[in-house]
Amino acid sequence: MLKHQLIHPRINEILGRAGHHSKILIADGNYPASTKRGPHAEVVCLNLSPGVVTVAQVLRAILSAVPVDDVNTMGIPPDDPYAQQGEPPVWKDYRVVVQEAGLKIPLTPISKWDFYKAVESNDHVLTVQTADQSLWANVLLTMGCRTA
Repeated sequence: MLKHQLIHPRINEILGRAGHHSKILIADGNYPASTKRGPHAEVVCLNLSPGVVTVAQVLRAILSAVPVDDVNTMGIPPDDPYAQQGEPPVWKDYRVVVQEAGLKIPLTPISKWDFYKAVESNDHVLTVQTADQSLWANVLLTMGCRTA
């Protein structure tokens, strides 16, 4: 029996093989998961119906299972119409999830095109495709080291 909140067998298997610096993308429903991924990454689709499941729900489960050094969001380009609206509301939810997990790491945006490059790296091991309908809801995690 697992003690953490993540019980999906395939996701646990992939994370169990991953190591320090491995990248995990939790993608919203708009992310092109079939084309924007690293050469070694596997995609697990959890998009059941619009809004089910969300990035925040997956983030909570993954943070219960593995150490994480970095939490990055997809930054909004200044020329995007949404940029004038400020930070997406869902980012506040992610900060709460990170804090509830006992982590003291910031939520750091990476510009959209650099975010895609980071995902396409050799270190990308997993994309969890959600059906989150929030805009700019993608999260890229960098795994840390297990410590005593």
